[in-house]
Amino acid sequence: MNSLRRWFRDTAETVIAAVLIFVALQATTQSFQIDGRSMFPTLEDQQRVLINRFVYASSPVSLMGDDGYLFHAPQRGDVIIFRPPTNSTTDFVKRVIGVPGDVVDIRGGEVYVNDELTEYVSDVTDERRFFEYPIEIPENEFFVLGDNRRASNDSRNWGYVHADDIVGRAWFLYWPIRDFSVFG
Repeated sequence: MNSLRRWFRDTAETVIAAVLIFVALQATTQSFQIDGRSMFPTLEDQQRVLINRFVYASSPVSLMGDDGYLFHAPQRGDVIIFRPPTNSTTDFVKRVIGVPGDVVDIRGGEVYVNDELTEYVSDVTDERRFFEYPIEIPENEFFVLGDNRRASNDSRNWGYVHADDIVGRAWFLYWPIRDFSVFG
């Protein structure tokens, strides 16, 4: 009888642990399917990434030093998923180029942030002008571009991404499995 009781207790502990892990994963991660070629060659159409929704969580108390964020704010170079400021019903994926306080300038097919040529972006057409450059990124706003600038609908078209519209950061590419990779 004692072994049966132990088996039930061990089974209950395993089930409870599995449920807690499942709930934690559901609250902090999300799957996202790439739709289109705006992030090529970093991400390709129909690939799937896992999103870390927790990394940019809002908080009145910061564990890592960024005001308003539990860990940290989106950083230059992060690949983020966000609700677009357009009327699109699907989320977008783009790279953060400018963070609050940065000065972004597009000239001669290149992007400068704080008067330094960016390493993430080149061959940028500036014919799509939502802004007159240079621009200073306001508080709680982010300037984003797709890696495939010629095929990207991004901040050049519709402006900034507000911090509240950011779903999370691309964490790792998991499908197809041959392309598995982890993002910074």
